[in-house]
Amino acid sequence: MKSQIYSLLLVVSAAVAIAPTVCATEAESIPPTPLKKGGNLLSPTPQNTAKSNLLSLTPLLKGEAAGGRIWGSLAQSRIIQVTNVQLQQTDKGLAVILETPEGESLQVFPAGFGNTFVANIPNAQLAEGKTVRQENPASGIASIAVTQQGTNNIRVTVTGTRDLPKVEVATSDRALTLTLLEALAPTAQQPAPPASTAPPQTQATPEATPPQEAVPPKEGETQQPTTTQGEEQEIVVTDERETGYSVPDASTATRTDTPIRDIPQSIQVIPQQVLEDQRAIRLKEALRNVSGVSEDSNFGGALDRFNIRGFSQNTVLRDGFRIGEGGLRETANLERIEILKGPASVLYGSLEPGGIVNLVTKQPLSEPFYSFDFQAGSYDLYRPSIDLSGPLNADKTLLYRLNAVYESSDSFRDYDQNTERFFIAPVLTWKIGDNTSLNFEFDYLNLEQPFDRGVVAFGDGVADIPITRVLGDPNDVYKLEEIGAGYRLEHRFNENLLLRNAFRFQQSNTFDQKTQPGELDEATGDFIERRFDSNDDTEKRYALQTDLTGKFSTGSIQHTLLFGFDLAREEGGGTNNGLPFTPDINIFNPVYGFRRPLSEYTVPRRDDFSKTDRLGIFLQDQIALLDNLKLLIGGRFDVVDQESEDRLEDTSSSQSEDAFSPRIGIVYQPIEPISLYASYSQSFVPNSATRVDGSFLEPERGTQYEVGIKGELFDGRLAATLAGYEITKKNVGTTDPDNPDFSLPLGEVRSRGIEFDVNGEILPGWNIIASYGHIDSEVTASSDPESFPVGLRTANVPRNTASLWTTYRIQSGDLQGLGFGIGLFHADEKPGDDENTYELPSYVRTDAAIFYRRNNWQAAINFRNLFDVKYYESVNFGRGAIQPGTPFTVIGSFSVEF
Repeated sequence: MKSQIYSLLLVVSAAVAIAPTVCATEAESIPPTPLKKGGNLLSPTPQNTAKSNLLSLTPLLKGEAAGGRIWGSLAQSRIIQVTNVQLQQTDKGLAVILETPEGESLQVFPAGFGNTFVANIPNAQLAEGKTVRQENPASGIASIAVTQQGTNNIRVTVTGTRDLPKVEVATSDRALTLTLLEALAPTAQQPAPPASTAPPQTQATPEATPPQEAVPPKEGETQQPTTTQGEEQEIVVTDERETGYSVPDASTATRTDTPIRDIPQSIQVIPQQVLEDQRAIRLKEALRNVSGVSEDSNFGGALDRFNIRGFSQNTVLRDGFRIGEGGLRETANLERIEILKGPASVLYGSLEPGGIVNLVTKQPLSEPFYSFDFQAGSYDLYRPSIDLSGPLNADKTLLYRLNAVYESSDSFRDYDQNTERFFIAPVLTWKIGDNTSLNFEFDYLNLEQPFDRGVVAFGDGVADIPITRVLGDPNDVYKLEEIGAGYRLEHRFNENLLLRNAFRFQQSNTFDQKTQPGELDEATGDFIERRFDSNDDTEKRYALQTDLTGKFSTGSIQHTLLFGFDLAREEGGGTNNGLPFTPDINIFNPVYGFRRPLSEYTVPRRDDFSKTDRLGIFLQDQIALLDNLKLLIGGRFDVVDQESEDRLEDTSSSQSEDAFSPRIGIVYQPIEPISLYASYSQSFVPNSATRVDGSFLEPERGTQYEVGIKGELFDGRLAATLAGYEITKKNVGTTDPDNPDFSLPLGEVRSRGIEFDVNGEILPGWNIIASYGHIDSEVTASSDPESFPVGLRTANVPRNTASLWTTYRIQSGDLQGLGFGIGLFHADEKPGDDENTYELPSYVRTDAAIFYRRNNWQAAINFRNLFDVKYYESVNFGRGAIQPGTPFTVIGSFSVEF
C-alpha cells in the first residue's frame, strides 16, 4: 500500500502545465435602442456540453499588449446601479447594452450551457429591480432576459433556438455590451450614430494601470479581466463544459428543459464536476450524494439497483429510455445524473413509485475538444479513458463525440477476483438545416467480473468473519456483452413548436456461473444447502418515442404543452442449469475446490421466455398563471401486454393491464429565490414477478403526496430543496424465501419521509453537495400476516442517511489551483430481510481528496473509506447474501484537455 501511495504522489509531482491559448479581437461602440420590458428570467439549460479549448479571453487595453495585462480581482466592493437596458442591431450582430453611471464599470462572468449563454454580473442592481425580456429578437435567438438575482447580482440569459449563441462581451466605464455575433433582427437597419448614453469609443491613453494579483474564475464561469475606468475588453464565449455543483435546469421531470425551481416535485442533479471530483466510476458511488437513495439487491455485485424513498427500483433510464439491467452502468460518457423523486409513470410508464434515475449522456460539440484521463489505485485498478469531440466538416453540420474507457481491477475480496471492462460510445450529429438535426448513437459494453453474494447473517446481525472471506467459489463469474444503437430527430417548426422522435435498440447477452447461498447452521458454522448453478440469458429492447412541444398563450396565461406517445417491446429469456449436488462450506474454516466444469451442470432448473409490449400516450401542460404562480397538470394512459413461457413445464401465461397515471402540482414563488410547491401523483407497475406456479403477481399501484420548498441562495449559486412526502404502494411482491427465483405477494407498504438536499457554491472556489433523508417505510397491510406481519420495516432501507462532500480550491497566490475535498457518508442500521430477522449495522464513512488544477490539466489523489471502517452496503436477499463495503482505497488520477 505504501509503495502505491508513493507512486501516486510521484505522478502528481511530475505533472507539467500546458499554457492556455489567448487571442485578441477588436471591439466596437454600439448605439442603443430600447428593449421590451416584462416577463420572467430564463434559467440556463445544462444540456450535454463540454469544455472547449477555443474559449478566448482578450483585454483591449489602452496602449497595452493583450498579453501584458495581469488579471485583477473578481469582486468589487460597492454596488453599481444599471440605469438602463438597451437593444441595438450592429454590423456584428444584435447587442444588449447595460448602462451605468459614468466612471462605473461592471464585471462579468460568462458561461455557456447547452444552447444558453449566461452572464452573471456581481455587485450590481437593476434600476427599480425590473425584469427585462425580449422573445425571438433575432435569427437564431429564442430569447434575451436581464433579471435581478438576489440583492446584488444581475443575470443576463441569451437562449439560442438550437445552438449556444456566440457572444462578444465588451465593457467600458459607462456600459457593458454583449454582442450576439451574426444575430440579425427581422427589421435590422443600419446602426444609428451613438447616443449620449452609449459606451464610448476606445481611446488610447499614455498611462498604464498598475497590475493586480491574479485571481481565478469561479467554478463554471469564464475568467474575466478586471475593468478600470475608461478601459474596454472583449470576451468570445464558445461551448464550455458544464462545471460547478449547481445545475439550474433538468429535463427528467417534465421532458422539457425546465428550471428546477419551477418543478413541483423533488429532483436532484449530480453534475459532471461532482463525478470528476469524487472520481465516481460507478453509479452507486455517485448516488451516495442524494437523499433517500441507497443501494439495493445487486445480483452478486453485477447490477445497478437502487432503493429510492423506500422502494426498490430495477429500471434506469438513459436519455429518457429504459435500459436493461445487465452489468454496472458506465459513467465515462455521462454529462450528469438526474434523480426524480416520487412517481414518474406520468411520463415514462410503468415504474416504481419511489423515483427514477436518468443518465444524461454527452453530446457532440461544435468546437474541437480532446480529453485524456488515467486512473490507477488500490486493488490493481487501471482505468484509461478518452473523450473526443468536434466538427467533421468545414461548415460544422456534422459533429461527433467519442467516449471510450478500459478498466482492469481486482477485488478486496480473497483470491484477487479480477474485473475487466471495455466501453465505447460514439455519437454523430447531422445538422440537416437551421431547424432540423439528427443524432445517431451507438454504445458497446463488454465486461467480465466476479459474481459474489458476499457474507452471511448470524443471529440478529452479521457473522463476525473477515469481510474479505468468500463463501461462494473463488471462480464464480459474471459476463456481459451489450450493444445499443439509436437515433434522435428534432425539428423546430418555429420558435414555439418542436417535434422530437427517437428510437433505441439494445441487446444484452449475459452469462454467470455462481454459488447460490443456503442456510447457516449457527451451532457449527456450516453453510448448508448451497446451490451451484449457471444462467445463460439474452434480452432485447426496442423503444420508440415521439412528442410535440408547443408554447402558446391564452390571454395573460402562458402554456408549455407536451403531447406524445411511446412504444416499446422487451424480449428476454434463457436457461439455468445446476450441479446435481450441493457441497457445504464452513464460514469459519472454508475449504474450496468443489467447482465442476460447466458440462457437469446437468440439472435443468429454468428454460423460459417472456415478452412485454408497452404503449403509452401522455399529455402535460405547464401553466404560468402568473409570473410567480405555476401549475403542472399531466396524465398518461398505459397498455401493457405480457407473455411468459416456461419451457421446462411446457406452460405459458399472459396478462394485459391498462392504467391511467395522473400528476398535478403547483408552485408559488413569494419572492424570486423561493419556491413553495405541492403535488399529487400515481404510479403503475404490471408485475413481471411470477409465483412458483408461473402466474404473474397482480399489478402494483403507488400514490404519492409531496410538499416542499426550494431555494436559490447566494445570488443563485447555491440550490436547496426541503421535501416531505407519503407514498402508499399496493400489491407489493417480495422474493419467495423458499424459491429465490420466484416471488410472493406481500400486501401494502407505506413510506413517509423528509429530505433535504443542497448543492452549489458557497464562496468562490468552495463547492458543496450535501443531503439528509429520513424514511419510515413499513408494511401497513399483509396478505400473509403470519410471515409478514403489519409493522415490518422494508429491507435495505435505513431510517436516516446523510452525506456531505465539499471541496475548496485556492483562488490566488503561489498555491493557486491547489484544492482539497472531504466527504462524510452515513447510514443508520437497516433490516436485512423482509422478515426483519437481522439488521445491518450503521456506519459513517469518510472520503477525502487532494487535487491540483493548472490551465488544461489536473492531477488528483482520492481516498475512500479513509479510516478503514467495516460496513455493509446492502443485501441481495434473505440471510446469506450480504454485500460488504470496500475498505480503505487510494485512487490517483491525471487528466489533460485540449
